[in-house]
Amino acid sequence: METHIATLHHHARSRALDYAVWPGWRVLMEDAGLRTAPVLRRAGLPGDLFARPQVRLDPQQFFQLWQALEAEALSLDSDLPAPLRIARVMTADWFDPELFAALCSPDLGSALARIATYVRLIAPMQFHVERGSRQSRLTIDFLGGVMAAPTVFLAFKLIFFVGLARLATRSPVRPLQVGLPGPPTGADASLYEEFFGATIQPAPLATLVFSNEDMDRPFLTENHKMWQVFEPGLRQRLADLDCTAGMAERVRSLLLELLPAGAVSMGEVSRKLAVSTRTLQRKLHEEGTTFQRTLDAVRDALAHHYLGSTAMSAAEISFLLGFEDANSFARAFQGWTGHTPQTVRNRLREAAATSAASMRSK
Repeated sequence: METHIATLHHHARSRALDYAVWPGWRVLMEDAGLRTAPVLRRAGLPGDLFARPQVRLDPQQFFQLWQALEAEALSLDSDLPAPLRIARVMTADWFDPELFAALCSPDLGSALARIATYVRLIAPMQFHVERGSRQSRLTIDFLGGVMAAPTVFLAFKLIFFVGLARLATRSPVRPLQVGLPGPPTGADASLYEEFFGATIQPAPLATLVFSNEDMDRPFLTENHKMWQVFEPGLRQRLADLDCTAGMAERVRSLLLELLPAGAVSMGEVSRKLAVSTRTLQRKLHEEGTTFQRTLDAVRDALAHHYLGSTAMSAAEISFLLGFEDANSFARAFQGWTGHTPQTVRNRLREAAATSAASMRSK
Protein backbone atom coordinates (compact mmCIF):
# COMPACT_ATOMS: atom_id res chain seq x y z
CA MET A 1 0.00 0.00 0.00
CA GLU A 2 1.33 3.38 -0.99
CA THR A 3 1.51 5.60 2.06
CA HIS A 4 1.56 9.36 2.31
CA ILE A 5 2.20 10.49 5.87
CA ALA A 6 1.60 14.11 6.74
CA THR A 7 2.71 14.48 10.33
CA LEU A 8 3.51 17.49 12.43
CA HIS A 9 4.17 16.81 16.14
CA HIS A 10 3.55 19.63 18.52
CA HIS A 11 3.85 19.25 22.31
CA ALA A 12 2.68 21.69 24.89
CA ARG A 13 5.13 23.73 26.85
CA SER A 14 4.82 27.17 28.33
CA ARG A 15 4.00 30.33 26.47
CA ALA A 16 5.89 29.76 23.20
CA LEU A 17 3.63 26.97 21.98
CA ASP A 18 0.02 28.01 21.91
CA TYR A 19 -2.81 28.10 19.41
CA ALA A 20 -4.74 30.87 17.74
CA VAL A 21 -8.43 31.44 18.26
CA TRP A 22 -9.52 33.22 15.11
CA PRO A 23 -12.04 36.12 15.31
CA GLY A 24 -14.38 34.24 12.97
CA TRP A 25 -15.00 31.68 15.72
CA ARG A 26 -17.02 34.18 17.73
CA VAL A 27 -19.36 34.73 14.79
CA LEU A 28 -19.58 31.00 14.10
CA MET A 29 -20.41 30.22 17.73
CA GLU A 30 -23.12 32.87 17.80
CA ASP A 31 -24.57 31.58 14.52
CA ALA A 32 -24.66 28.11 16.08
CA GLY A 33 -26.56 29.46 19.10
CA LEU A 34 -23.58 29.03 21.44
CA ARG A 35 -23.25 32.33 23.30
CA THR A 36 -19.67 33.29 24.03
CA ALA A 37 -20.17 34.57 27.60
CA PRO A 38 -21.39 31.30 29.17
CA VAL A 39 -18.95 29.26 27.07
CA LEU A 40 -15.97 31.28 28.29
CA ARG A 41 -17.29 31.16 31.86
CA ARG A 42 -17.55 27.37 31.70
CA ALA A 43 -14.01 27.18 30.29
CA GLY A 44 -12.60 29.42 33.02
CA LEU A 45 -11.35 31.89 30.40
CA PRO A 46 -11.55 35.71 30.43
CA GLY A 47 -14.93 37.09 29.43
CA ASP A 48 -13.33 39.51 26.94
CA LEU A 49 -11.21 36.82 25.30
CA PHE A 50 -12.68 37.18 21.82
CA ALA A 51 -12.39 40.96 21.95
CA ARG A 52 -8.64 40.76 22.39
CA PRO A 53 -6.25 40.99 19.45
CA GLN A 54 -4.33 37.83 18.54
CA VAL A 55 -6.02 35.52 21.03
CA ARG A 56 -3.87 32.48 21.80
CA LEU A 57 -4.47 29.55 24.16
CA ASP A 58 -2.22 26.85 25.54
CA PRO A 59 -3.29 23.25 24.90
CA GLN A 60 -5.13 22.84 28.19
CA GLN A 61 -7.10 26.06 27.69
CA PHE A 62 -7.71 25.08 24.07
CA PHE A 63 -9.31 21.78 25.09
CA GLN A 64 -11.18 23.43 27.96
CA LEU A 65 -12.82 25.76 25.44
CA TRP A 66 -14.05 22.78 23.42
CA GLN A 67 -15.34 21.00 26.50
CA ALA A 68 -17.19 24.18 27.43
CA LEU A 69 -18.72 24.36 23.95
CA GLU A 70 -20.07 20.85 24.39
CA ALA A 71 -21.38 21.56 27.88
CA GLU A 72 -23.12 24.73 26.66
CA ALA A 73 -24.71 22.86 23.75
CA LEU A 74 -26.00 20.20 26.17
CA SER A 75 -27.53 22.89 28.38
CA LEU A 76 -29.65 24.29 25.55
CA ASP A 77 -33.15 23.14 24.72
CA SER A 78 -31.91 21.55 21.51
CA ASP A 79 -30.27 18.13 21.85
CA LEU A 80 -27.98 18.79 18.88
CA PRO A 81 -24.30 18.22 19.90
CA ALA A 82 -21.93 21.18 19.56
CA PRO A 83 -19.98 19.81 16.53
CA LEU A 84 -23.20 19.33 14.56
CA ARG A 85 -24.52 22.74 15.59
CA ILE A 86 -21.35 24.32 14.23
CA ALA A 87 -21.42 22.18 11.07
CA ARG A 88 -24.87 23.51 10.19
CA VAL A 89 -23.63 27.08 9.97
CA MET A 90 -20.14 26.49 8.53
CA THR A 91 -19.92 28.03 5.07
CA ALA A 92 -17.23 29.38 2.77
CA ASP A 93 -18.05 32.86 4.10
CA TRP A 94 -16.55 31.93 7.48
CA PHE A 95 -12.97 33.10 7.26
CA ASP A 96 -10.74 30.65 9.05
CA PRO A 97 -7.21 29.96 7.79
CA GLU A 98 -7.67 26.19 7.92
CA LEU A 99 -10.90 26.29 5.92
CA PHE A 100 -9.59 28.91 3.49
CA ALA A 101 -6.37 27.02 2.80
CA ALA A 102 -8.35 23.84 2.19
CA LEU A 103 -10.96 25.43 -0.07
CA CYS A 104 -8.26 26.93 -2.30
CA SER A 105 -6.87 23.41 -2.91
CA PRO A 106 -7.58 21.42 -6.10
CA ASP A 107 -9.04 18.38 -4.26
CA LEU A 108 -9.47 16.75 -0.85
CA GLY A 109 -6.14 14.92 -0.99
CA SER A 110 -4.30 18.18 -1.68
CA ALA A 111 -6.32 19.98 1.00
CA LEU A 112 -5.29 17.47 3.66
CA ALA A 113 -1.63 17.75 2.70
CA ARG A 114 -1.84 21.54 2.76
CA ILE A 115 -3.52 21.67 6.16
CA ALA A 116 -0.91 19.27 7.55
CA THR A 117 1.80 21.78 6.72
CA TYR A 118 0.18 24.50 8.82
CA VAL A 119 -1.57 22.40 11.44
CA ARG A 120 0.66 23.46 14.31
CA LEU A 121 -0.71 26.99 13.98
CA ILE A 122 -4.18 25.60 14.66
CA ALA A 123 -4.02 22.89 17.30
CA PRO A 124 -1.75 20.37 19.10
CA MET A 125 -2.52 18.03 16.24
CA GLN A 126 -1.05 15.37 14.02
CA PHE A 127 -2.67 13.32 11.31
CA HIS A 128 -1.77 10.67 8.79
CA VAL A 129 -3.18 10.00 5.33
CA GLU A 130 -2.66 6.47 4.07
CA ARG A 131 -3.63 6.02 0.43
CA GLY A 132 -4.41 2.58 -0.93
CA SER A 133 -5.43 1.41 -4.38
CA ARG A 134 -9.12 2.25 -3.90
CA GLN A 135 -9.51 4.16 -0.66
CA SER A 136 -7.63 6.46 1.68
CA ARG A 137 -7.59 6.45 5.47
CA LEU A 138 -7.22 9.64 7.51
CA THR A 139 -6.38 9.26 11.20
CA ILE A 140 -6.44 12.30 13.44
CA ASP A 141 -4.69 12.67 16.75
CA PHE A 142 -4.11 15.50 19.19
CA LEU A 143 -1.25 15.63 21.64
CA GLY A 144 -1.12 18.06 24.51
CA GLY A 145 1.11 16.68 27.23
CA VAL A 146 -0.72 13.91 29.05
CA MET A 147 -4.12 15.55 28.51
CA ALA A 148 -6.24 13.60 26.08
CA ALA A 149 -8.14 15.55 23.45
CA PRO A 150 -11.86 15.74 24.28
CA THR A 151 -14.15 13.66 22.10
CA VAL A 152 -16.10 16.77 21.12
CA PHE A 153 -12.99 18.20 19.45
CA LEU A 154 -12.19 14.98 17.62
CA ALA A 155 -15.81 14.71 16.46
CA PHE A 156 -15.68 18.26 15.14
CA LYS A 157 -12.52 17.56 13.14
CA LEU A 158 -14.18 14.55 11.51
CA ILE A 159 -17.20 16.70 10.68
CA PHE A 160 -14.94 19.48 9.42
CA PHE A 161 -13.24 17.30 6.81
CA VAL A 162 -16.47 15.73 5.58
CA GLY A 163 -18.15 19.15 5.49
CA LEU A 164 -15.15 20.55 3.64
CA ALA A 165 -15.39 17.89 0.93
CA ARG A 166 -19.12 18.55 0.47
CA LEU A 167 -18.74 22.31 0.51
CA ALA A 168 -15.88 22.39 -1.98
CA THR A 169 -17.22 19.79 -4.43
CA ARG A 170 -20.94 20.62 -4.05
CA SER A 171 -21.61 16.89 -3.90
CA PRO A 172 -22.89 14.62 -1.07
CA VAL A 173 -19.53 13.05 -0.21
CA ARG A 174 -19.92 10.21 2.28
CA PRO A 175 -17.03 8.58 4.11
CA LEU A 176 -16.80 4.81 3.78
CA GLN A 177 -15.92 4.46 7.47
CA VAL A 178 -15.98 6.72 10.53
CA GLY A 179 -14.18 5.89 13.78
CA LEU A 180 -13.95 7.70 17.10
CA PRO A 181 -12.70 6.89 20.61
CA GLY A 182 -15.79 6.69 22.80
CA PRO A 183 -18.30 7.05 19.96
CA PRO A 184 -21.65 8.73 20.71
CA THR A 185 -24.59 6.61 21.77
CA GLY A 186 -28.38 6.87 21.78
CA ALA A 187 -29.95 9.88 20.10
CA ASP A 188 -26.57 11.52 19.48
CA ALA A 189 -25.40 8.47 17.55
CA SER A 190 -28.40 8.78 15.21
CA LEU A 191 -27.70 12.49 14.64
CA TYR A 192 -24.06 11.83 13.75
CA GLU A 193 -25.03 8.91 11.52
CA GLU A 194 -27.46 11.17 9.67
CA PHE A 195 -24.68 13.69 9.03
CA PHE A 196 -21.99 11.24 7.96
CA GLY A 197 -24.21 8.72 6.20
CA ALA A 198 -22.29 6.08 8.15
CA THR A 199 -22.26 4.66 11.66
CA ILE A 200 -19.44 5.83 13.94
CA GLN A 201 -17.45 2.79 15.05
CA PRO A 202 -15.21 2.59 18.14
CA ALA A 203 -11.58 3.25 17.15
CA PRO A 204 -8.33 4.08 18.98
CA LEU A 205 -7.99 7.27 16.93
CA ALA A 206 -10.43 9.54 15.13
CA THR A 207 -10.63 8.03 11.64
CA LEU A 208 -12.20 8.73 8.26
CA VAL A 209 -11.98 6.48 5.21
CA PHE A 210 -12.78 8.04 1.83
CA SER A 211 -12.90 6.46 -1.60
CA ASN A 212 -10.05 7.67 -3.79
CA GLU A 213 -12.70 8.93 -6.19
CA ASP A 214 -13.83 11.37 -3.51
CA MET A 215 -10.23 12.20 -2.55
CA ASP A 216 -9.55 13.21 -6.17
CA ARG A 217 -12.91 14.88 -6.87
CA PRO A 218 -12.12 18.44 -8.09
CA PHE A 219 -12.81 21.29 -5.68
CA LEU A 220 -14.99 23.88 -7.37
CA THR A 221 -13.58 26.41 -4.91
CA GLU A 222 -9.97 25.99 -6.08
CA ASN A 223 -8.25 29.37 -6.24
CA HIS A 224 -4.52 29.19 -6.88
CA LYS A 225 -4.05 32.95 -7.13
CA MET A 226 -5.70 33.62 -3.78
CA TRP A 227 -3.56 30.91 -2.19
CA GLN A 228 -0.42 32.55 -3.56
CA VAL A 229 -1.46 35.75 -1.79
CA PHE A 230 -2.41 34.01 1.43
CA GLU A 231 0.41 31.46 1.78
CA PRO A 232 3.33 33.82 2.54
CA GLY A 233 1.58 35.02 5.69
CA LEU A 234 1.18 31.46 6.95
CA ARG A 235 4.79 30.67 6.15
CA GLN A 236 5.90 33.73 8.12
CA ARG A 237 3.81 32.66 11.11
CA LEU A 238 5.45 29.23 11.01
CA ALA A 239 8.87 30.87 10.90
CA ASP A 240 7.93 33.11 13.84
CA LEU A 241 6.78 30.07 15.80
CA ASP A 242 10.08 28.31 15.13
CA CYS A 243 12.02 31.38 16.28
CA THR A 244 10.15 31.62 19.58
CA ALA A 245 10.59 27.94 20.42
CA GLY A 246 13.38 27.33 22.89
CA MET A 247 15.92 24.52 22.73
CA ALA A 248 13.87 22.22 24.99
CA GLU A 249 10.88 22.50 22.69
CA ARG A 250 13.03 21.95 19.58
CA VAL A 251 14.41 18.81 21.21
CA ARG A 252 10.90 17.63 22.14
CA SER A 253 9.60 18.15 18.62
CA LEU A 254 12.57 16.33 17.11
CA LEU A 255 12.30 13.42 19.56
CA LEU A 256 8.69 12.88 18.50
CA GLU A 257 9.99 12.21 15.00
CA LEU A 258 13.07 10.19 16.01
CA LEU A 259 11.67 7.95 18.76
CA PRO A 260 9.98 5.34 16.52
CA ALA A 261 13.31 4.80 14.77
CA GLY A 262 15.09 4.33 18.10
CA ALA A 263 17.28 7.39 17.47
CA VAL A 264 17.25 8.83 20.97
CA SER A 265 20.88 9.63 21.64
CA MET A 266 22.03 13.15 22.42
CA GLY A 267 24.53 12.88 19.59
CA GLU A 268 21.83 12.13 17.02
CA VAL A 269 19.62 14.95 18.27
CA SER A 270 22.54 17.38 18.26
CA ARG A 271 23.39 16.41 14.69
CA LYS A 272 19.80 16.95 13.55
CA LEU A 273 19.67 20.35 15.25
CA ALA A 274 23.07 21.31 13.80
CA VAL A 275 24.59 22.13 17.20
CA SER A 276 27.31 20.50 19.25
CA THR A 277 26.36 18.30 22.21
CA ARG A 278 28.08 20.83 24.48
CA THR A 279 25.90 23.65 23.10
CA LEU A 280 22.80 21.50 23.41
CA GLN A 281 23.57 20.69 27.05
CA ARG A 282 24.28 24.34 27.86
CA LYS A 283 21.07 25.66 26.28
CA LEU A 284 18.95 23.01 27.97
CA HIS A 285 20.60 23.84 31.29
CA GLU A 286 19.76 27.53 30.74
CA GLU A 287 16.12 26.51 30.29
CA GLY A 288 16.19 24.53 33.53
CA THR A 289 16.26 21.02 32.12
CA THR A 290 18.54 18.31 30.71
CA PHE A 291 18.44 16.05 27.69
CA GLN A 292 17.49 13.01 29.77
CA ARG A 293 14.67 14.84 31.57
CA THR A 294 13.35 16.08 28.23
CA LEU A 295 13.51 12.59 26.74
CA ASP A 296 11.77 11.09 29.78
CA ALA A 297 9.04 13.73 29.68
CA VAL A 298 8.31 13.07 26.00
CA ARG A 299 8.26 9.31 26.52
CA ASP A 300 6.05 9.66 29.60
CA ALA A 301 3.52 11.89 27.81
CA LEU A 302 3.39 9.63 24.76
CA ALA A 303 3.12 6.52 26.89
CA HIS A 304 0.09 7.93 28.71
CA HIS A 305 -1.42 8.90 25.39
CA TYR A 306 -0.94 5.46 23.84
CA LEU A 307 -2.15 3.67 26.97
CA GLY A 308 -5.27 5.80 27.25
CA SER A 309 -6.20 6.25 23.59
CA THR A 310 -5.10 3.08 21.82
CA ALA A 311 -5.22 -0.69 22.24
CA MET A 312 -1.53 -1.09 21.42
CA SER A 313 0.39 -3.68 23.41
CA ALA A 314 3.29 -2.82 25.72
CA ALA A 315 5.66 -4.23 23.09
CA GLU A 316 4.25 -1.95 20.39
CA ILE A 317 4.41 1.08 22.67
CA SER A 318 7.96 0.29 23.71
CA PHE A 319 8.96 0.21 20.04
CA LEU A 320 7.33 3.59 19.33
CA LEU A 321 9.10 5.08 22.34
CA GLY A 322 12.52 3.83 21.26
CA PHE A 323 13.02 1.17 23.96
CA GLU A 324 14.81 -2.08 23.25
CA ASP A 325 11.95 -4.21 24.60
CA ALA A 326 8.74 -4.15 26.63
CA ASN A 327 10.54 -4.89 29.90
CA SER A 328 12.78 -1.84 29.49
CA PHE A 329 9.72 0.29 28.84
CA ALA A 330 7.87 -1.12 31.87
CA ARG A 331 10.82 -0.44 34.20
CA ALA A 332 11.22 3.11 32.93
CA PHE A 333 7.48 3.79 33.12
CA GLN A 334 7.30 2.54 36.70
CA GLY A 335 10.22 4.81 37.53
CA TRP A 336 8.35 7.84 36.12
CA THR A 337 4.94 7.10 37.61
CA GLY A 338 5.33 4.52 40.36
CA HIS A 339 2.82 2.30 38.53
CA THR A 340 2.87 -0.37 35.83
CA PRO A 341 1.66 0.49 32.32
CA GLN A 342 -1.36 -1.83 32.72
CA THR A 343 -2.39 -0.16 35.98
CA VAL A 344 -2.31 3.26 34.35
CA ARG A 345 -4.16 1.96 31.28
CA ASN A 346 -6.94 0.61 33.51
CA ARG A 347 -7.20 3.91 35.39
CA LEU A 348 -7.31 5.97 32.20
CA ARG A 349 -10.03 3.74 30.76
CA GLU A 350 -12.07 3.94 33.98
CA ALA A 351 -11.73 7.74 34.00
CA ALA A 352 -12.81 7.96 30.35
CA ALA A 353 -15.81 5.70 30.99
CA THR A 354 -16.82 7.74 34.03
CA SER A 355 -16.51 11.00 32.09
CA ALA A 356 -18.59 9.63 29.22
CA ALA A 357 -21.28 8.39 31.60
CA SER A 358 -21.34 11.78 33.34
CA MET A 359 -21.77 13.61 30.05
CA ARG A 360 -24.62 11.31 29.00
CA SER A 361 -26.44 11.83 32.30
CA LYS A 362 -26.39 15.62 32.03
